[in-house]
Amino acid sequence: MKILIIQQKMIGDVLTSSLLFEVLKDNNKEAELHYLINSHTSDIINNNPFIDDVIYFTPEVEKSYWKFIAFIKQIRSKKYDVIIDVYGKLSSNLITLFSGASIKISYFKKQTSFIYSHPIKRLKKPQNNASLAIENRLRLLEPLNISFNNSSPKIYLQQSEIDLAKELLSSFSVDLSKPLYMISVLGSNSKKTYPSEYMAKLLDSIVLEKPDTQLLFNYIPSQFNDAKRIYDLCTTRTQDHIFLDLYGKSLLEFLALTNHCNALIGNEGGAINMAKALQVPTFIIFSPHLNKSNWFGKLENEKHVAVHLSDFIDHQEKDRDKAKEKPIEYYLKFKPTFIEPKLIGFLRNL
Repeated sequence: MKILIIQQKMIGDVLTSSLLFEVLKDNNKEAELHYLINSHTSDIINNNPFIDDVIYFTPEVEKSYWKFIAFIKQIRSKKYDVIIDVYGKLSSNLITLFSGASIKISYFKKQTSFIYSHPIKRLKKPQNNASLAIENRLRLLEPLNISFNNSSPKIYLQQSEIDLAKELLSSFSVDLSKPLYMISVLGSNSKKTYPSEYMAKLLDSIVLEKPDTQLLFNYIPSQFNDAKRIYDLCTTRTQDHIFLDLYGKSLLEFLALTNHCNALIGNEGGAINMAKALQVPTFIIFSPHLNKSNWFGKLENEKHVAVHLSDFIDHQEKDRDKAKEKPIEYYLKFKPTFIEPKLIGFLRNL
């Protein structure tokens, strides 16, 4: 059986959907499994032993009608038996429609359901104590007679990559015999970023609890001023524990650095999912406008901790809608004093 899984765009989505490959191989070791992703997300699935081939949806194909037509012909020539379209947008709809596969699986959408032999309705609440992101993806395997079996994505680093990150840490005098935490100080946008003043207070709490702590910030060069603002809001004592100039200059370098950390702490987002896939414990601060159950399941409680405003005050679905329109107003309700006891408990259990 030859199967193509389509998951374009975001790194976090590409990582999460990669869990399907291990499950498929466990159920059919002879299956040939291919992954169609955007080229900029390749580092996240490098060395995955369950993926037999990777097909890249490049910016050139995305921007050119004729190159896209040629790309569809290329997919059709591979003669897939099954297409699992996790992405479910126009480009993947068309790729699936003209693929020639006899089994076509995706999430149900009224306007595109005719394309798929198996349009699967998403769950609105978890049925197996995993996150909705994982449970809904595993539902896509039901037409292949594969029932739910809890799984999670994994990242496979090469030893050389791990060793290079260790050398980088050593060059900044980081002591790996002491606690080292990666801090996701910034979210992907302002609606997913815990206020700077509040984040600084949490970092102060970490250093008070663990006086030998070493802190790395996760940011990209264009975000330096935002990261520096949080650094400046910390106490001088906390600043002495932050290696502000030491950060992952590429996705691969960030992954290798995180692999050496005792935990990743901070805003919910791709960095959190990557840390989980590296088997690194996480402490996650969810934006008030998000539904925590989408990306965090009860099965994760042993190694990971997640906090949401609704854990502390009455915060219903209607409030989440308002929080999306006025994120700062709702973030300001999410006080560090709510989070600190759970954060300290998390640190003590590491």
